[in-house]
Amino acid sequence: MEEVSNEVKTQSKSDEQHRDWRILFGLVLTLVWLLLAVLYISANVGWSDFIYLPIGEMGNFLEGAFAPLAFLWLVIGLFIQQSVLAENNRELRHNNVQSEKQTMAIAATEMNARQETFFKIADNTRRQLGGISGLLLQSSKGPAGDETYSQAEFMEMWHLFATGDFEIFSRTFLSLSGQGVDLKPLFYGTQIRSTHTDNFIMNFDRMLRLAKDCDTNGIISDAQLHSAHGMLSSRMREFHPRIKFKRYEATRSSSYLEQVIMSSQTQSQPSSSTG
Repeated sequence: MEEVSNEVKTQSKSDEQHRDWRILFGLVLTLVWLLLAVLYISANVGWSDFIYLPIGEMGNFLEGAFAPLAFLWLVIGLFIQQSVLAENNRELRHNNVQSEKQTMAIAATEMNARQETFFKIADNTRRQLGGISGLLLQSSKGPAGDETYSQAEFMEMWHLFATGDFEIFSRTFLSLSGQGVDLKPLFYGTQIRSTHTDNFIMNFDRMLRLAKDCDTNGIISDAQLHSAHGMLSSRMREFHPRIKFKRYEATRSSSYLEQVIMSSQTQSQPSSSTG
């Protein structure tokens, strides 16, 4: 930015120098022309005769004498006007560049603010999702359910949750799925479980929409979808008894790698053609 402003200042200084040169040149020619006119009148006409010339003849003489000067200053004025217009155009281009940079900076600042706001909200939402999944697991696999996990094991998991591991219960659900346990009755076997599951889906979807609003390349959204909460929400949506949810759309590694390959091929073409 400083380099651009210095360049504009240098150009304006050079324009002023050119402008001063033109004015000085015009003044010198004017003085020389007037001196020649005085010498002409003194040598050929005489001042006494010139003063008593008829008005018409004197007007014709002055018109012919000053017409070249008028044309000279008209040309000089046109050149000066062109210089001023060129300087104004450079100033406008400079202002446009600065405005574009300011717009980009404002947009980047706004995006950073939205991302910071999202991370603050997402932290609370992950805690909320962890609590919902904990209640859901305790209702289905705890002492109130089939007693797969004892009260002591649940106390340990709640302790981990309290220390910041908000996905401990979601990971437990996913590990049960890996062991071949049918998750659908765990999610929707009772009215209480269905309520917990619907609340989990709703809160995760709202967090995901908020992530997409402040995500320019899909990194934040993909991180949410591939978390334990995101994978558990996908299972809940898959087994929902009343609603046919669309699958979450994450960035596919194959599509990303294809873009990388195409980009590398595009970059290598100029070098190969140059060789």
